[in-house]
Amino acid sequence: MRSSTRSDIDPFIVMDVMEAARKAEAVGRHIIHMEVGQPGTPAPQTARNAVSGALDSSAMGYTVALGLMELRERIASLYKDWYNVDLDPARVVVTSGSSGGFLLAFSALFDSGDKVGIGAPGYPSYRQILTALGLAPVVIETAAENRLQPVPGDLHTDLAGLLVASPANPTGTMLNADKLGALIAACAEQDTAFISDEIYHGIEYEGRAVSALELSDDVYVINSFSKYFSMTGWRVGWMVVPEDHIRRVERLAQNMFICPPHVSQLAALGALDAKDELQGNLDVYRANRALMLRELPQAGFTRIAPPDGAFYVYADVSDLTDDSRAFAAEILEHAGVAVTPGLDFDPARGHQTLRFSYAAATADIAEGLERLKTFMQARGAV
Repeated sequence: MRSSTRSDIDPFIVMDVMEAARKAEAVGRHIIHMEVGQPGTPAPQTARNAVSGALDSSAMGYTVALGLMELRERIASLYKDWYNVDLDPARVVVTSGSSGGFLLAFSALFDSGDKVGIGAPGYPSYRQILTALGLAPVVIETAAENRLQPVPGDLHTDLAGLLVASPANPTGTMLNADKLGALIAACAEQDTAFISDEIYHGIEYEGRAVSALELSDDVYVINSFSKYFSMTGWRVGWMVVPEDHIRRVERLAQNMFICPPHVSQLAALGALDAKDELQGNLDVYRANRALMLRELPQAGFTRIAPPDGAFYVYADVSDLTDDSRAFAAEILEHAGVAVTPGLDFDPARGHQTLRFSYAAATADIAEGLERLKTFMQARGAV
């Protein structure tokens, strides 16, 4: 059967690593998971209670395309609590995870063939979704001196859009208000749409992440309940759009998705009441981060930058390998630790980098680090 050229996209390598780890576990091995970017905790208890309480009382049929108004109002109030931003709930669009937000944003903002800038290293699905939609991702190779984030000087004049993430995946680096504002201003000057991926907001360590909505209303902001709210599999997120784009996005959402999953919206409402539990999760990430930054160099991974947020460490392993995918497979085979090769995040330079996730329980992270030390010692790298 015929196929489209738009579907000729790269695999999401971390999912391949997860499958290799699953196969190892299927034959009885105990694998420490440092590859997957998801919390090791379930949805908050308040989220699960909200769902169980509604199972017998709600038909959970379609909601309106933009999502339950009660949830949109609660998300808007979150911007007041976190950023002191007064946000009209009408501008909030509930989505099927952040992925649904990207599909809606890219469809609403760009025409076939438009060029959209994305930083490298960066979340790989950005460029794959853009390609699948017939758009042209323009990979911006960010510099270490800019903490692997784009700067205005990186922008091409023919970009229809720029997508940034802060905190970023895989680096965990953040843009402060001045740097974020400079990018937004540079985009406005050349009529480039600005999209801010803020999925890791709330997971910060030494400073607060800045929302693009603190600086401009003429932006798209995408977020999700997956990371801070520990709800990856529930597939519920949100997007904030300019007022004059609400109806445009609503028409797309009606036809693409009908609505986000009703049950997941109810869970999200419950999750917004889980402040103490979510703070407890953040305390675990903070302890894990300290453990990683102390122990990874002792295991021979010395070229790392302390992450400002998220739950990843991105390591330059050019002194250890020129083939990060083979190196990750070797680590899985001999150490029983699953890590992600940097090729997912940076096609040009990722053959010399690895990403370590520390979203699991602290005991697992500690064991994984000990395994890495033993492996690297046997390899003669420590």
